[in-house]
Amino acid sequence: MTIDSAESAETLQTARGCPFAPPEQHVRLLRERPVAKVKLPTGRDAWVATRYEDIRTVLSDPRFSANRRHPAAPRLVNDGSEQPASSPLPKMMLEMDPPEHGPVRRAVVGEFTLRRIAAMRPRIQQIVDEHLDAMLAGPRPADLVHAVALPVPSLVICELLGVPYDDHDFFQTNSAQLLNRRASEQERQHAVLELAIYLDKLITAKEQQPTDDLLGRQIVKQRETGTVDHQALISLAFLLLIGGHETTANMISLGTYLLLQEHPEAAAALREHPEKAEHAVEELLRYFTIAEFAMARVTLEDVELSGTVIPAGSGVLMLANAGNRDPEVFEDPERFDIERGARNHLAFGYGAHQCLGQNLARVELEIFFSTLFRRVPTLRLAVPAEELSFKEEAAVYGMHELPVTW
Repeated sequence: MTIDSAESAETLQTARGCPFAPPEQHVRLLRERPVAKVKLPTGRDAWVATRYEDIRTVLSDPRFSANRRHPAAPRLVNDGSEQPASSPLPKMMLEMDPPEHGPVRRAVVGEFTLRRIAAMRPRIQQIVDEHLDAMLAGPRPADLVHAVALPVPSLVICELLGVPYDDHDFFQTNSAQLLNRRASEQERQHAVLELAIYLDKLITAKEQQPTDDLLGRQIVKQRETGTVDHQALISLAFLLLIGGHETTANMISLGTYLLLQEHPEAAAALREHPEKAEHAVEELLRYFTIAEFAMARVTLEDVELSGTVIPAGSGVLMLANAGNRDPEVFEDPERFDIERGARNHLAFGYGAHQCLGQNLARVELEIFFSTLFRRVPTLRLAVPAEELSFKEEAAVYGMHELPVTW
């Protein structure tokens, strides 16, 4: 049993040296010090876990709290104080511990069952086809990010929630600001406030006349059970709206870039065998792990993890991108292989807080990648790879733009 000393803490790297790999430091820690104390970019200390099994342990052990408003919660941005910034939003589902968390999640989980998401397939296919049609009818080169990657998941989540798609520029702009680690705390808080005000008005209108969409059905369910909570609906809508488009959009652009630039043989396989998309999506999710810093916890008591004691009141980050490269779990983990099809990756988290919308994300990505190379067999990059820029500054990794031609 060991306890890391403050002197041994190194500063946590947040930028990827290679767009297709975790920061080198994270892989080294996985090999040498899988549970280690680090210095966050804010200057505060925290702990990181990099081994697959350790990450799963943390995410399922009640001694680790998901409360991100705890003073010790690890944060990668600095607001100039020792306390987490206040938020105009009530506590979100992802910040809750038992027994509070369970009923809140159960109230909405039925909206994301495999059966309900399967029923959305024809409409998602239509949305993908319409945006590819528009791109192909337009000028070349085209930016895949703005032509397809952003609008497809945005339209899907808007229709699911009952949010007017005409407002997508508003929430995309504010969500990008919220997720930008280079933005000031004031700018991020302003984005949260703008979105909260917007959703407050939207849900107020739905309360007056419930609509047949996720938010409308939640309002009806609340009234039936006598648990009407307007603020909780704002929090739920915020979580699903932000989480439901930014992540999938980034996976579309990153996956397309990887297949075109590094693995044209995999793109050819998808073109000839679209059914391979299901396994390809799982490998893309594992390989990129775009929300690599999203899993944060706080220890409620001293906890021993892989022989190292993490003291009570410590912030812990699960470096899931490293965990998804753990050779104890994934054979030859640095190799991209669309036949791997390993669904046990950590891209959606693990345990009670595992991503609520994972079924929807999988279906969107599967439909997109099974359609793209069949519809546009000559698709290729329109600029040299070295001219592309990546979202190193964002809480969710992705691409700013992806110029393509055909």
